[in-house]
Amino acid sequence: MSPTFGIDKLKLIGHSMKLFITELAKNHQTKSFLGRSSEFPGRLLAIDLGTKRIGLAICDELRISVRPLPRIERRSWKDLLRRVAALIETYNSKGLVIGLPLSLKGEEGEAAGNARKIADKFGLSLTIPVYLQDERLTTRTAKSEMTSEGRAENEIERTVDSEAAAIILRDFITSNADPGKMNHR
Repeated sequence: MSPTFGIDKLKLIGHSMKLFITELAKNHQTKSFLGRSSEFPGRLLAIDLGTKRIGLAICDELRISVRPLPRIERRSWKDLLRRVAALIETYNSKGLVIGLPLSLKGEEGEAAGNARKIADKFGLSLTIPVYLQDERLTTRTAKSEMTSEGRAENEIERTVDSEAAAIILRDFITSNADPGKMNHR
């Protein structure tokens, strides 16, 4: 076997792997192995799904600091996808974290089922991994924190959804400090 044959064979294997990975991505099966924090560092975008408003938050590239973004009004699925995709591109987000509204007992109800459906839709529409994060008591915690900071009631009303998204994102980052524990949708 000549060295050229070996290199050509490696090129063919590399090309085959590239096609295989591309095909997996098309079938959205890559979600199961993408997103390990240590392998795919970068910003994460979080959303707190409400029936009328959607809270948003972003972290820095090192996933150290989290800040709320302006909330958006909930309209249609297409509008939500367009706006979230634009934010992902603007911030170069490497993953999307969606709050999963579990009951206080940790059980899933109708709202959690709807969040899972939306996470699945995002998973089919985006090229980044989509994660679910328990969001129990995040809105209550956000309101409590803002009240204790002395914020005005109208400011709390205007920003609580995104403050809750920031808590969801902080909780996700903290609970996934061990890269093997990522909660995929």
